[in-house]
Amino acid sequence: MKELFQHTALTDGVTVRVAVNFLPEQSRIEAGKWFWVYHIRIENETPHALQLMTRRWRITDGNGEVNVVEGDGVVGEQPVIEPGHSYDYVSGCPLPTPQGSMEGYYTFHRVDGQGDEIRAATPFFPLAAPATAG
Repeated sequence: MKELFQHTALTDGVTVRVAVNFLPEQSRIEAGKWFWVYHIRIENETPHALQLMTRRWRITDGNGEVNVVEGDGVVGEQPVIEPGHSYDYVSGCPLPTPQGSMEGYYTFHRVDGQGDEIRAATPFFPLAAPATAG
Protein backbone atom coordinates (compact mmCIF):
# COMPACT_ATOMS: atom_id res chain seq x y z
CA MET A 1 0.00 0.00 0.00
CA LYS A 2 1.42 3.36 -1.02
CA GLU A 3 1.46 5.93 1.78
CA LEU A 4 -0.53 9.09 1.15
CA PHE A 5 1.37 12.10 2.48
CA GLN A 6 -1.21 14.70 3.46
CA HIS A 7 1.03 17.57 4.60
CA THR A 8 4.26 19.02 3.16
CA ALA A 9 6.74 21.77 4.04
CA LEU A 10 9.82 22.88 2.05
CA THR A 11 12.72 24.78 3.67
CA ASP A 12 16.08 25.50 1.99
CA GLY A 13 15.97 22.37 -0.17
CA VAL A 14 14.67 20.03 2.54
CA THR A 15 11.13 18.71 2.08
CA VAL A 16 9.28 17.21 5.05
CA ARG A 17 6.17 15.14 4.27
CA VAL A 18 3.72 13.81 6.85
CA ALA A 19 1.02 11.15 6.75
CA VAL A 20 -1.01 10.79 9.95
CA ASN A 21 -3.55 8.17 11.02
CA PHE A 22 -5.68 7.69 14.13
CA LEU A 23 -5.17 4.27 15.72
CA PRO A 24 -8.32 3.18 17.57
CA GLU A 25 -6.66 -0.12 18.56
CA GLN A 26 -3.95 1.81 20.47
CA SER A 27 -6.42 4.29 21.99
CA ARG A 28 -8.31 3.92 25.27
CA ILE A 29 -11.17 6.31 24.64
CA GLU A 30 -13.04 5.28 27.79
CA ALA A 31 -9.90 6.28 29.74
CA GLY A 32 -9.48 9.57 27.83
CA LYS A 33 -6.50 8.48 25.71
CA TRP A 34 -6.37 8.89 21.93
CA PHE A 35 -3.37 7.75 19.84
CA TRP A 36 -2.11 8.70 16.37
CA VAL A 37 0.74 7.35 14.30
CA TYR A 38 2.60 9.59 11.87
CA HIS A 39 4.94 8.70 9.01
CA ILE A 40 7.60 11.29 8.18
CA ARG A 41 9.60 11.42 4.96
CA ILE A 42 12.51 13.87 4.82
CA GLU A 43 13.85 14.55 1.31
CA ASN A 44 17.24 16.18 0.73
CA GLU A 45 17.19 18.18 -2.51
CA THR A 46 20.30 20.18 -1.61
CA PRO A 47 23.68 19.42 -3.26
CA HIS A 48 25.12 18.46 0.17
CA ALA A 49 24.87 15.47 2.51
CA LEU A 50 22.93 16.56 5.60
CA GLN A 51 22.79 15.07 9.08
CA LEU A 52 19.62 15.45 11.12
CA MET A 53 20.78 16.68 14.51
CA THR A 54 17.71 17.69 16.54
CA ARG A 55 13.93 17.85 16.46
CA ARG A 56 11.39 20.14 18.11
CA TRP A 57 7.67 19.40 18.20
CA ARG A 58 4.91 21.67 19.47
CA ILE A 59 1.97 19.39 20.30
CA THR A 60 -1.35 21.04 21.15
CA ASP A 61 -4.32 19.09 22.50
CA GLY A 62 -8.00 19.90 22.08
CA ASN A 63 -8.01 21.92 25.31
CA GLY A 64 -5.26 24.21 24.01
CA GLU A 65 -2.61 22.68 26.30
CA VAL A 66 0.81 22.79 24.62
CA ASN A 67 3.59 20.24 25.09
CA VAL A 68 7.00 20.97 23.55
CA VAL A 69 9.19 17.95 22.82
CA GLU A 70 12.84 18.57 21.95
CA GLY A 71 15.76 16.21 21.58
CA ASP A 72 18.56 14.77 19.54
CA GLY A 73 17.66 13.07 16.27
CA VAL A 74 14.51 11.08 15.62
CA VAL A 75 13.56 7.58 16.85
CA GLY A 76 17.03 7.25 18.39
CA GLU A 77 18.90 8.10 15.18
CA GLN A 78 20.73 11.07 13.68
CA PRO A 79 20.62 9.97 10.05
CA VAL A 80 22.78 11.30 7.23
CA ILE A 81 20.70 12.00 4.12
CA GLU A 82 22.63 12.13 0.87
CA PRO A 83 21.65 14.60 -1.88
CA GLY A 84 18.61 13.34 -3.81
CA HIS A 85 17.77 10.77 -1.12
CA SER A 86 15.18 10.57 1.62
CA TYR A 87 14.81 9.22 5.15
CA ASP A 88 11.57 7.77 6.52
CA TYR A 89 10.48 7.03 10.06
CA VAL A 90 7.27 6.34 11.95
CA SER A 91 6.38 7.56 15.42
CA GLY A 92 3.29 8.13 17.53
CA CYS A 93 1.51 10.75 19.58
CA PRO A 94 -0.94 10.21 22.45
CA LEU A 95 -3.36 12.94 23.50
CA PRO A 96 -5.91 13.30 26.31
CA THR A 97 -8.44 14.72 23.80
CA PRO A 98 -9.86 13.43 20.48
CA GLN A 99 -8.26 16.27 18.53
CA GLY A 100 -5.13 18.36 18.51
CA SER A 101 -2.22 19.28 16.26
CA MET A 102 1.53 19.03 15.77
CA GLU A 103 4.12 21.27 14.16
CA GLY A 104 7.81 21.92 14.58
CA TYR A 105 11.19 21.69 12.90
CA TYR A 106 14.36 19.65 12.46
CA THR A 107 17.88 21.04 12.50
CA PHE A 108 20.45 19.74 10.03
CA HIS A 109 24.20 20.24 9.67
CA ARG A 110 26.13 19.73 6.46
CA VAL A 111 28.31 16.64 6.78
CA ASP A 112 31.25 18.52 5.23
CA GLY A 113 31.09 21.06 8.08
CA GLN A 114 30.54 23.97 5.71
CA GLY A 115 27.60 26.37 5.63
CA ASP A 116 24.98 27.29 8.16
CA GLU A 117 22.66 25.02 10.05
CA ILE A 118 19.36 24.36 8.26
CA ARG A 119 16.19 24.59 10.32
CA ALA A 120 13.63 22.69 8.23
CA ALA A 121 9.99 23.22 9.14
CA THR A 122 7.66 20.31 9.67
CA PRO A 123 4.22 21.09 8.30
CA PHE A 124 1.39 21.82 10.72
CA PHE A 125 -0.88 18.79 10.82
CA PRO A 126 -4.11 18.13 12.67
CA LEU A 127 -4.73 15.13 14.89
CA ALA A 128 -8.43 14.27 14.68
CA ALA A 129 -10.16 11.11 15.80
CA PRO A 130 -13.31 10.12 13.92
CA ALA A 131 -16.54 10.84 15.75
CA THR A 132 -17.62 7.97 17.97
CA ALA A 133 -21.14 6.95 18.85
CA GLY A 134 -21.96 8.13 22.32
